Amino acid sequence: FGLVIFDECHHLPSESYALSAQFCLAPFRLGLTATPERMDGQELRLDELIGPLCYRKDIHELSGLYLAEYDTVRIIIPLGDKERDQYDEARAIYRDFLFRHGIRMADKDGWAQFIIQTSRSQDGQRAMEAYRKQKQLALAAPGKFDQVGILLDRHKHHQVLLFTQDNATAYEVSRRFLVPAITHQTRIKERSEILAGFREGRYGAIATSKVLNEGVDVPEANVAIVISGTGSVREHVQRLGRILRKKDGKYATLYELISENTTEAFMSKRRREHVAYR
Repeated sequence: FGLVIFDECHHLPSESYALSAQFCLAPFRLGLTATPERMDGQELRLDELIGPLCYRKDIHELSGLYLAEYDTVRIIIPLGDKERDQYDEARAIYRDFLFRHGIRMADKDGWAQFIIQTSRSQDGQRAMEAYRKQKQLALAAPGKFDQVGILLDRHKHHQVLLFTQDNATAYEVSRRFLVPAITHQTRIKERSEILAGFREGRYGAIATSKVLNEGVDVPEANVAIVISGTGSVREHVQRLGRILRKKDGKYATLYELISENTTEAFMSKRRREHVAYR
């Protein structure tokens, strides 16, 4: 072949995917993506694997013409007194462990070093448990579920996607609000049925973890509620993109729920470092 086209080419810099470009003999190459940015900075390899950037249009430039007009809303959720005490205690244990072992999570091997050190002692296991607890308290704060209820009532005549960081929270949202959930555990037949029901209006909302971040066309969706997520710019833009499919008279809204005075506030700031949110 003389021309190869890489769709969703932001995946290409990963070692295994990169081989498909390195072993390809096609002299002409084109990469397509709405989200080239990667958390590891490896998007720079796209010049080597495909070629230099030849065309770019950002979401805000396409809004109203090829994409629906939209707005993004951040809602700060305070922790209850009990949750705040638990969060601060767990956070202190976790940070103390990092300090005593000279681990900087911002370093490239920070997470790997944390895993290694926590596996060597009971003190380390306690630090890992504290890390998970403070993260869970921030990402799935009880106040977030109360806010989800308010937003679902406000948008009861709209089609809503509820995004979470993990499956457990997606299933909890499903149980509390009686909406179907789609995760990587959902079989293809069931997933297809849920999406069909959503398009036809039989379901007004779907809870999901990460499987709807990309590669799914749901033009009926006009509201997204990000209950939790990573600090990835790409993930956040992909979630916004799920509600921007153009339809007559459509106006989209993305809500982002942030636990007050937690590490989630930093994650939110980092993942909003994209022109789509400026």
